[in-house]
Amino acid sequence: MTKPPLTILLAAPRGFCAGVDRAIQIVELALGKYGAPVYVRHEIVHNKFVVDGLKAKGAIFVEELDEIPDDGQPVVFSAHGVPKAVPEAAALREMFFLDATCPLVSKVHREAERHFKNGKQIILIGHRGHPEVIGTMGQLPEGAVILVETIDEVATMNVADPDNLAWCSQTTLSVDDTAAIVVALQERFTKIEGPHKEDICYATTNRQAAVKAIADKSDALLVIGAPNSSNSNRLAEVAKISGCEKAALIQRAADIDWGMFDGVETLGLTAGASAPDVLIEEVIEACRVRYEVTVEELRITEENVVFKVPRILAA
Repeated sequence: MTKPPLTILLAAPRGFCAGVDRAIQIVELALGKYGAPVYVRHEIVHNKFVVDGLKAKGAIFVEELDEIPDDGQPVVFSAHGVPKAVPEAAALREMFFLDATCPLVSKVHREAERHFKNGKQIILIGHRGHPEVIGTMGQLPEGAVILVETIDEVATMNVADPDNLAWCSQTTLSVDDTAAIVVALQERFTKIEGPHKEDICYATTNRQAAVKAIADKSDALLVIGAPNSSNSNRLAEVAKISGCEKAALIQRAADIDWGMFDGVETLGLTAGASAPDVLIEEVIEACRVRYEVTVEELRITEENVVFKVPRILAA
């Protein structure tokens, strides 16, 4: 029987960003140099496939440092960043730790510290409970940072001094939603200061722009990413807002709801910044079983960002 045709419109850029790639490299290089186990505090990146792959190589994932024995093996802090109390606690125990915090997240940490030293109260735009937000707020004393999740919260928030504020943001937010919150902050607090350069990272911005470019051309759209991945969830939201209401977040091909393919001739496909290329290929192959597939890539920009691993691992 002849298979129905299906055009897969691949968004580009998609998948791994430089920060994710660096974090995974740090764990793999540590395993190669020091042997197993290598302990990792929190998921190194938000992707089960990646985490399971590192576990198979000898990585042990923990939530807190007290789960780690004093055996001298390396401890890696995840790409999302950690509160200052974590490396301080590791140092007290004389742990050998490696920081895999994405350099763009570290930039936000430094911004927040700079504003705090200048006497500013910090307003952080982000999602409550996300590891990156916990890490950023944990750079400063309690009360120094106010978290804002929605534009509605701007009108009701209480600040110590309306004329002495600065804002920063989580790196993986919706570009459009964040811009709207910033406008609301600037309208209410006319003297508020912002970052020298936008906090939302290049990869988040590029992936959202690429989804916007394919959304209105797609009958359905799949985003490959973890349910706890902020940047992946934002891609699915952006797809719906940008003209493809039939958009879904999946972890891998086994999660596809084939019922959503009724009447679909063009499928948009992308992946969050912590999803590897192999999962994209897996979805394409699953589609080939049921359809006569044509793959077209729509690339909006090239990415050539590379972050160096710690010197101790590069030697």
